[in-house]
Amino acid sequence: MASVPSLAATVHQRLADALSAALPEAGAADPLLRRSDRADFQANGMLALAKTLKGNPRELAAKVVESLPAGDVIADIEVSGPGFLNITVSDEAIVKTLAARAADARLGVPRTENPGTTVVDYAQPNVAKEMHVGHLRSAVIGDAVVRILEFAGEKVVRRHHIGDWGTQFGMLIQYLIEHPHELDHKADPTQDQAASGEEAMSNLNRLYKAARALFDSDEEFKERSRRRVVDLQAGDEETLALWRKFVDESKLYFYSVFDKLDMEIRDPDVVGESGYNDMLAETCRLLEESGVAVRSEGALCVFFDDVKGPDGKPVPLIVQKSDGGFGYAATDLSAIRDRVRNLQADSLVYVVDARQSLHFKMVFETARRIGWLGEKTHAYQLAFGTVLGKDGKPFKTREGETVRLVDLLDEAIDRATAVVREKSENLGLTEEEIAERGAQVGIGAVKYADLSTSAARDYKFDLDQMVSLNGDTSVYLQYAYARIQSILRRAEAGQKPVAHPELPLAPAERALGLHLDQFAETLKEVAAGYEPHKLAAYLYQLASHYTTFYDKCPVLKAEGGPAQVENRLFLCDLTARTLHQGMSLLGIRTPERL
Repeated sequence: MASVPSLAATVHQRLADALSAALPEAGAADPLLRRSDRADFQANGMLALAKTLKGNPRELAAKVVESLPAGDVIADIEVSGPGFLNITVSDEAIVKTLAARAADARLGVPRTENPGTTVVDYAQPNVAKEMHVGHLRSAVIGDAVVRILEFAGEKVVRRHHIGDWGTQFGMLIQYLIEHPHELDHKADPTQDQAASGEEAMSNLNRLYKAARALFDSDEEFKERSRRRVVDLQAGDEETLALWRKFVDESKLYFYSVFDKLDMEIRDPDVVGESGYNDMLAETCRLLEESGVAVRSEGALCVFFDDVKGPDGKPVPLIVQKSDGGFGYAATDLSAIRDRVRNLQADSLVYVVDARQSLHFKMVFETARRIGWLGEKTHAYQLAFGTVLGKDGKPFKTREGETVRLVDLLDEAIDRATAVVREKSENLGLTEEEIAERGAQVGIGAVKYADLSTSAARDYKFDLDQMVSLNGDTSVYLQYAYARIQSILRRAEAGQKPVAHPELPLAPAERALGLHLDQFAETLKEVAAGYEPHKLAAYLYQLASHYTTFYDKCPVLKAEGGPAQVENRLFLCDLTARTLHQGMSLLGIRTPERL
């Protein structure tokens, strides 16, 4: 089905046509239409136009009003103030437009006209290390951006740039060679993914601590470990086989955590630092031969006029160290080459901590200088802030340790399960159903708290607030959805959601309907700017409008008879579908009963 024009788009076109007819000398002037609290919409374009045409804005506005054809979209239009146009659309237009949206499986949301290929780099844990609260935002924000872009019609390539290379692997591999049974992992077919992941992490933790203790106390072991790093980088088969064992064991753990987060991570999308090893030398050669990078004190560096240290001297991006080793920049630049050349990417989105902004600024500029990025291909760091505790400081345990991500998620699920158990006493849910909904509510609460905040901002992690039924929380949205499903289930035989454009709308119905009509335009803005928080804000406002509608407009016992019952059921049903679709794009479940 073709996309459905919003009421704003329809009104804008009517005004633009009237403006051209009334004032042909104005050309294709923009009426500057926006939502208004004085009417449904307000057009402010007459003020700027009056300056250009050297006329009276109120008189120009009156001419435009006279040129508007009679129709069923605009019910009332008045000139106010210095030349504003206050526009009220008809009830019939609202319901007809919503009916067209409801008839479309995509709720009238168009697909991108000229889709490209976007690589989204997100959820980047480190091999042989536990995931902590700092890994939460990249995973949650990245997953939402992927879902939103895919729904918009973009071809999305996921990339999980895991930390799977570096000097610590020499220590771990050497220890494993000397203690070959430390990573024995006995597959238990009765174990679920979470249990298997926890066992994998327990093995890795135990091995890492033992290897570190020996590395710090035994000089001979330290030297053997350093030699093992050389073997790893040289591609020694025995060393690589053990390295792969670490990576596989870590993936068991990663996938168990991502599964708890209700996120799909696919094995082919995991391309860590090691995936670009074969490109590093060529990347450095191309940079040096082009003159983009130069040798400085033996290191291969890229300099920038606007990046200086406290002493005023230039701070370079070091691509290759003086000892021949490669830095993060070499890997990141090689990844850009791969994503542009092999994946044919038009856009590269990096969901990475804001504290790495300078690094990525220099990497992107280097790639532009050599031509790997340009007008047709751009890179963007979707930088995110820090997760804070209730005290406004970086989130730590009482002992000052970094909070393990799995502990944080488990606590959220426990809190949410308690809320679900309390609120669902009359629903007759089984313990299994309560546990399932508790997980959906708990994980949804964590995700929504993150996604409802602009990515660039820090936010406070407050579980009490997150699982509250009141305020801007996912539980509030999930409860609104479940309430609608309850109404639809309780509808009697013959009471179905049917749009009735001929019926007048109460103020709460109009407000709900106008907001429902903004869904497609909101998603377009969210996708263009990689801004999931704007979708979260839209959904919270939608749930708030629905709550007002629910309080003021009886549905199953509507005073206007069967047609009004059907029309209000129609508004309920479209609200539920919009909530469900929007929450799904944020990666949040909507339980049918809550």
